Amino acid sequence: MRRDVFQAIADPTRRAIIALLALQAMTPNALAEHFDTTRQAVSKHLRILTECELVKQEHQGREIYYQLEIEKMKEIDKWLEQYRKIWETRFSQLEDVLATIKKQTDEK
Repeated sequence: MRRDVFQAIADPTRRAIIALLALQAMTPNALAEHFDTTRQAVSKHLRILTECELVKQEHQGREIYYQLEIEKMKEIDKWLEQYRKIWETRFSQLEDVLATIKKQTDEK
């Protein structure tokens, strides 16, 4: 089953895992230490993130390290960019309105 990347990042634990992996590659055990949950639960989250291609596995000896898949994160950022531009435009418009109100208030 192909999972939707936005469903994957909707979960707060998965977002926290992404934040940790943004700093460095980590094993499931190392990740599990940061959460008040079982290693199996963390593994389930990692499986979902892997299925969505947000993280990838790298075998180093007997350990599996997970690391953030930057290109997939860029896809999310690209999708968000359209909304970021709208928000920035609206904030700029609001700033102009507030400046006008302040100017009118100062003139009185």
